[in-house]
Amino acid sequence: MKEQKIRKNEHFSTPGSGPGLGHRPGSGSGYEPDPRTESDPQPESDPQPERNGVVLLIEDNFDILDANRQILSIDGYTVLTASTLAEAREHLAKTAPDVIVLDISLPDGDGREFLLEIRESCSAPVLFLTAEDKPEERLRGLKAGGNDYITKPYDIHEFRARVRNFHSLLHSAKKAASDYAVGSLKLDTVAQQAFLSGGDIGLSPKEFAMLHLFVRNEDKVLSTEYLYEKAWGQTMYGDDYPVKKTVSRLRTKLEESEFIISTHRGSGYCFFRE
Repeated sequence: MKEQKIRKNEHFSTPGSGPGLGHRPGSGSGYEPDPRTESDPQPESDPQPERNGVVLLIEDNFDILDANRQILSIDGYTVLTASTLAEAREHLAKTAPDVIVLDISLPDGDGREFLLEIRESCSAPVLFLTAEDKPEERLRGLKAGGNDYITKPYDIHEFRARVRNFHSLLHSAKKAASDYAVGSLKLDTVAQQAFLSGGDIGLSPKEFAMLHLFVRNEDKVLSTEYLYEKAWGQTMYGDDYPVKKTVSRLRTKLEESEFIISTHRGSGYCFFRE
């Protein structure tokens, strides 16, 4: 199959609705298909992203912007578009995108300078998509904080794959950061669930908060006051019954495991493995 590439100033059909990208204005009232792509077979479907993410496209060529928006929307992403850096700033003030696709030459500034400006507040991976194809220009883009670089004209399948890879890596990193595993016990801090040997042990929000504290401080004695302040979000005055009751319920739910919550009279509680 011939490579499908997007060039500046080309006109496009809707992705998936015709022989592919690359239609040009024809004579008369309609569009005539580009003979280079008319006989090409349909591309194979690319795998869908693991879950929807947000992609911000910053591009001043309307045809390229619209084609990429349609393609990524078909792939399951929420797509935000900006044709100027001012519009991009408005999006970033309201939304934290998972991936940014950034042109360099924009009507109101240089994409590399813009990236330097937002890098402290935005950690999303950035894919430069630009006509600047000299090695020194690539290097400038990467030094400005770009994570990858594609030059125009470009292969649409490679573009989709690079966006998908960025999103998958980000999703995997977030997932890894949200999980704690200790022996047969695993905590998912996003869903606020705890699993013993793969089975959900059904914790309440306060039980999960306290177990999370214990897991992060294994083999350390945590005071009753500390546990209350962290799990309830306020200072404990007097009665320690809520902590005692929650520890008792945790012990019951962990009794078939290797984990022990011991009482240290006058000091607090210690979570450890037998």
